[in-house]
Amino acid sequence: MKKLITTAAVAAFSLALASCGAAEAPPAAPEAPAAEQPAATGTIVDAAVASPDFTTLVAAVQAAGLAETLSSAGPFTVFAPTNAAFAKLPAGTVENLTQPAQRETLSGILTYHVVSGRVSAADLISQIQAGGGTATVTTVQGGTLTARLSGSSVVLTDAAGGTSTVTATDLNQSNGVIHVIDTVLMPAQG
Repeated sequence: MKKLITTAAVAAFSLALASCGAAEAPPAAPEAPAAEQPAATGTIVDAAVASPDFTTLVAAVQAAGLAETLSSAGPFTVFAPTNAAFAKLPAGTVENLTQPAQRETLSGILTYHVVSGRVSAADLISQIQAGGGTATVTTVQGGTLTARLSGSSVVLTDAAGGTSTVTATDLNQSNGVIHVIDTVLMPAQG
């Protein structure tokens, strides 16, 4: 249902631009071929702003000064943590990270969720299969994420050994694609 809400918010936002949760079932492949999805007219940031599931992510992107970058031509693939994902962090973490003194740290965490290029769910699954069960993707931050399949779900492992499950895929935007995740990923501490 969360996937439907997120998809509906993105579709509603796309339609608006053209004219001027609950139980999750993690998919491993795109919900529909790209030809059947509505044409993407908004950016990744526009889609996040339009969705009630990403208010914490939007606030963090703004605090880190990344809104303009993630609104640029890209393309980008964003593994976007939901509000519920941010709520899993220890109490006070988000508030601390959004302070001006933490801007560099916050920027590093957020860009760890971004990969250059447009990587669809099918592309990522193909990379996992070609890699014998895992695929390593390099993030804009410079670190890596390891992707694997767990049943029909794609699971990402971060530098700290934490895992996050992809809960919705292929939310295509004009400058890339969003894959929704259920846990915030953490880069290596440096």
